[in-house]
Amino acid sequence: MIGDEERLLFANDAFYAAFASADIRAMQDLWADKHPVSVIHPGADIVVGRAEVLASWKAILRDDTGFDIEHRNPVARLLGETGIVLCRERVGTHHLIATNVFVRIVDNWRIAHHQSGPAPLQAKPKQEEQRPVH
Repeated sequence: MIGDEERLLFANDAFYAAFASADIRAMQDLWADKHPVSVIHPGADIVVGRAEVLASWKAILRDDTGFDIEHRNPVARLLGETGIVLCRERVGTHHLIATNVFVRIVDNWRIAHHQSGPAPLQAKPKQEEQRPVH
């Protein structure tokens, strides 16, 4: 039987798969529709509200050829009906750190907030676990 943490990580994987394939329909399905949502894209201001958040993703995903993106070293935290996943992102040559906040809706996790920004430089590269995109 799959547990809450595994479901949370699977939802996080689905988010990056939708991003990588520029699948706006899948991206729309992943975002909570009865909870407040927000996003902070790298170098951008805060976007609040489902319509505004999805419009920001439509603008990013308008080139439906997909993105060279992967996420690594996800750390899942369960806080009752809220789940948080912290991870590293690589988008092309850019290295970022992300926080993805999910809310539980029945047995599924839906995104309520995504924030991504530049990762600090590391003195020594460390081994990172790459999560395959599903």
